[in-house]
Amino acid sequence: MINSPAVRILIVDDERPIRNFLRISLASSYTVFEAENGLEALQMTAVKHPDLLILDLGLPDMDGLEVTRRLREWTLLPIIVVSVRDREEEKVAALDAGADDYLTKPFGIEEFLARIRVALRHKTQANGGTVRTLVHAGKIEVDLAGFVVKRDDTEVALTATEFKLLAYLASHAGRVLTHHMILSNVWDPAEADKIEYLRVYMRQLRKKLEDDPEQPKILLTEPGIGYRFNADE
Repeated sequence: MINSPAVRILIVDDERPIRNFLRISLASSYTVFEAENGLEALQMTAVKHPDLLILDLGLPDMDGLEVTRRLREWTLLPIIVVSVRDREEEKVAALDAGADDYLTKPFGIEEFLARIRVALRHKTQANGGTVRTLVHAGKIEVDLAGFVVKRDDTEVALTATEFKLLAYLASHAGRVLTHHMILSNVWDPAEADKIEYLRVYMRQLRKKLEDDPEQPKILLTEPGIGYRFNADE
């Protein structure tokens, strides 16, 4: 079970009231540890082996971005950044550094818990060696192995590039993917700055998959950052 005291979460924040709030919110479902600076976070991650990290960026000894980069040198531990920094550039930097998700303080506790469940589900699938080949989102079914997309059980005709883009988003369902990440993986690192090119393809996908392309429910925009595929739980 994902919601289990056996699941260990490390909270990294230099403000005790924030740590207390997060600990109380999580303690009924998870085992919680706390760290108040970057060095302690790195040490506790190595010793305690948490299943997920909740990370503030404004730490007293090193920036949370540096903590993320150092962790990504040796672990794929899910990292959810929670920070008062709300500039798009900072969110993009955190995600590109290796964070799995980003929430701006203050945030709703239900959304926070949902983001944790998504991150833990991805970790469980990875550790189990299983690959999620069927992804469902409302009326949409994406068969990653069969290269087929259906809407209301009717196959949707996609170009090779459209499917590759959709498959990349769906295989990382629930995770915020930056423009740079998408362009580098679906096209080529040399194309990583061609955001308008990506927007054209996203508009095409939405016309084929969304009930209302102007108000998408599946292919969500993270303004100034990138996109998120909103799959069913």
